[in-house]
Amino acid sequence: MIGLDAPREAGTRTTRADEATPRGAQPWDAPFLAAFRASATPMVMTDPALPDNPIVFTNDAFCQLTGYAAEEVLGRNCRFLQGPDTDPREIARVRDAVVRGEPLRVDLLNYRKDGRPFWNDMTLTPVRDEAGTVRSFFAVLTDVTRTRQAERTLVREKDGLAQDLEARNRALQAALDQQTALLHEVDHRVKNNLQVISSLVLLKARRTRDPACRDVLRSMADRIGALATAHRLLYAVSDVARFDLRDFATDFAADLEAGLDPDRIALSVDVEAVAVPASMAAPLALLVHELAVNAVRHGFPGERRGQVGITARAEGEHLILDIRDDGVGMPEQSDNPEGFGRDLVGMLVRQLRGSLAVEALNPGTRAYVVLPLGIGQSRPGHPGTGH
Repeated sequence: MIGLDAPREAGTRTTRADEATPRGAQPWDAPFLAAFRASATPMVMTDPALPDNPIVFTNDAFCQLTGYAAEEVLGRNCRFLQGPDTDPREIARVRDAVVRGEPLRVDLLNYRKDGRPFWNDMTLTPVRDEAGTVRSFFAVLTDVTRTRQAERTLVREKDGLAQDLEARNRALQAALDQQTALLHEVDHRVKNNLQVISSLVLLKARRTRDPACRDVLRSMADRIGALATAHRLLYAVSDVARFDLRDFATDFAADLEAGLDPDRIALSVDVEAVAVPASMAAPLALLVHELAVNAVRHGFPGERRGQVGITARAEGEHLILDIRDDGVGMPEQSDNPEGFGRDLVGMLVRQLRGSLAVEALNPGTRAYVVLPLGIGQSRPGHPGTGH
């Protein structure tokens, strides 16, 4: 304990150890003083009416805690317990409480007689007489050194864990960045390879004299182009775990419109900003391509005019894809005598674990696809599942 300071005056009186009764004590105080002496809790009493507010009463527990004998304590201000690392701000709090005559609880770093430091949780209480005058200060000391040491150990361990966690987070982020870069590179290379393959197929189509064979090759090149577009979009975004269907539909529609007569066939696209798992990118891109191209190719023979609409939205855990036209309707077989286009659509829907309903309109055709998204669904800015 340190402090209990009152303004120091010259001629400080030293109280002898054999002065066992504090100034002004009455006979009826004897039981209290006996309990004070016998208590296992370190206690002292000071007298602010005496110069320098000295200790006038103490007990054996205080002497055992500090290492000082009673004769070495009585008559001294409690500041003798302070040392080089005692916080002066806490000392000032004690001094201010004494001057104001107010109670205080404070933790102080004090020093034993042998120089060993200990943490003292001190409770200081002013004792007043009937007139309200402070007659003495009563201080109870608790050695909380082990608690303080445990707190410091806990803080060090907490800091160490925080640093370890930060290092692990940095390592994980670095690994994630490397994985993202690798996936971007893979998508980039796949896109380039698909473009090369598409160019080779188109070159073969131009050199083919058989019109049916030429149409098949061009259809293949278009499908490969749709896959290349999907991989290009995966490569272009920072989140490699998701595929933005609206971005793909916008790019695909622009490519499709480039080959249409705008005065004959109008194409409308209304696709929500739904991000699907990247694993769905290739089959979903092919599915949109196949349904839309078939609607354009087979719904408007000759000079027939009309519209093709592509819509997509998320409903709960499902993606709803709706492609319709007001043309002549889908033929029984599409793309070639073997019905490859229709078979491809069915295969893609099964791969995506969805369902397909083809409805004959008056006029036209509607293809209604429901695909499960589940935990892979995400809105823009929220990651889905990985590749």
